[in-house]
Amino acid sequence: MAAAIEAALSTFAATVLAALLALVLGSVTLRYLFSTGLVGAEVAGLWLFLLLVALGMPLAASGPLSMRLDILVKLLPQRLRLLAGVAADSVTVLAALTLLLGGIDAAGLMGSTSVVLGLPDWLRPAALAAGGALLMALLLLRRVAEGCGLPVLLSVLVGAGVYALPVDYAASWPPSLVALMLAGIGLLFGAPLAHCLLAAAALAVPFGSALLLPALVTNAASGLSRFLLLAIPFFLLAGGLLTISGAAERLVRLAASLVGHRRAGLAQTTLLTSLLFSGASGSSVANAAFGAGTFYPQLVRNGYPPAQAGAVIAATSVLDNVIPPSIAFLLLAAATDLSVGALLLGGAYAGLVMAACLAVAIHLVHRRTDPMPRVTGQERRSALLAALPALGLVLVVVGGIRIGLVTPTEAAALAAGYALLLAVAHRSGRASLWSTFRQSAIEAAAIGLLIGAAAPMTFLLAVDDVAGMVTGFVTSLGGQAVVVLLLCNLVLLTTGLVLDIGAAILLLAPILLPAAVAAGIDPIAFGVILVVNLMIGGVTPPVGILIFVVSGLTGVEAPKLFRAVTPYLAALLVALLLLCLAALVL
Repeated sequence: MAAAIEAALSTFAATVLAALLALVLGSVTLRYLFSTGLVGAEVAGLWLFLLLVALGMPLAASGPLSMRLDILVKLLPQRLRLLAGVAADSVTVLAALTLLLGGIDAAGLMGSTSVVLGLPDWLRPAALAAGGALLMALLLLRRVAEGCGLPVLLSVLVGAGVYALPVDYAASWPPSLVALMLAGIGLLFGAPLAHCLLAAAALAVPFGSALLLPALVTNAASGLSRFLLLAIPFFLLAGGLLTISGAAERLVRLAASLVGHRRAGLAQTTLLTSLLFSGASGSSVANAAFGAGTFYPQLVRNGYPPAQAGAVIAATSVLDNVIPPSIAFLLLAAATDLSVGALLLGGAYAGLVMAACLAVAIHLVHRRTDPMPRVTGQERRSALLAALPALGLVLVVVGGIRIGLVTPTEAAALAAGYALLLAVAHRSGRASLWSTFRQSAIEAAAIGLLIGAAAPMTFLLAVDDVAGMVTGFVTSLGGQAVVVLLLCNLVLLTTGLVLDIGAAILLLAPILLPAAVAAGIDPIAFGVILVVNLMIGGVTPPVGILIFVVSGLTGVEAPKLFRAVTPYLAALLVALLLLCLAALVL
């Protein structure tokens, strides 16, 4: 039963993503070729994105997309692990009830109608309410299928009981601090990150939060109502379509022809491919999965120890969320209103610095590894010509945004459309095409849910003026740029150890950016430093999402990968230092 519902939801979500892509591409085509447009295309796109998040919400509650911090839970004895599972499911139940009941209340309070679409506005919170109901239903069905009927019943009772707590608690702490502490507790139990944020925001109401449950759901829906965010599913789709089109393999051949003949040539090829593929996928997790399937077997066959091979793949995958198009920079722009084009250009420079440092580290670690055979100039030119279609995607995205011809969302839609044409020309089967749409839709829904869940928390932090307090604290220390950068780096590196990059950007960027600007640091340079800091967290324990992705796909134990990645972590920290020095002299 659960599998059938999941299959239906993923099909519906993929259909919504296809409709969203057709809508944006149609709007762009009409505007540039016929000097007209689709009335209400932007609003319709936002409504479709909200529907996509609601449909994909239950599907993102398990697996790596759930962003669980369960490494501590795995260290517990079996009995305590079972109790932690009950607590984690209770958090999910509370989040689902918040969306369901809060969404129903919010829908009942809305009597307006969308002027552009002619649809009642109550449909937006109702969509999240439906997502909450589906989340609850799938949780129950999954646990019953796993033989955990009694524990999940206990989770429902606990979650519902906490939801029904009285609402008149007195607290001397700010509601935002209470919410952050509760979210942290939920993470320690191994609950999904987005569910922790929603449940914590709901539990902050009894402690004086101004965001009551209907307003909480409305705020979450508003957090998704930015046209810029529609670029996220399109970039995810473009990366997936490039992989099945064979363009990614052509990038591999180009990279091998350029650097394969050097010492540690295969590892350097992995790095250069990550550099090139970064301009297509915009997702470090996608690149880590691609590298684990493509390079890991070859690295091991060519004499690289398994842990070292996996470490190279994980470390080089950091580049994808720094080099444009970068989903991380899209989130940062949405959270801070910084220029997307300027951030992407800064990310390109930062990515080159990081790649250079990683190249040195790979050379030092694997300098005794034999190179690959040298190719001829004709073979190199042939590899370049074969890779031009994939490289053209970078020009479409970065060039279009930087010149100002298209918005980031339109550029992402053009990239997805371009990649779809490459996949069709490669004669990719309907099954693989549809599978890519389904996977991209689920990934986009997971990121969208995180954005929506972080919006109420960000609102609470703004109401409590946490950014002002941080700026005041920095000013009391003298407000020197060096001191501010040092403190921010410590906060970001520490946060990156335990928190997903998306949530960290949405929560910390609005707090730290004003302090950096007050100290005279260029906001774009600081934004780049912020993303690089948090991306380094992708290869650091205990969370290290890139390490766990590579571990899951290669079978190498995560602790071994964490040890093997140490030289590359040092290289990334050197790159971060260089970026900070550059920011100080701007």
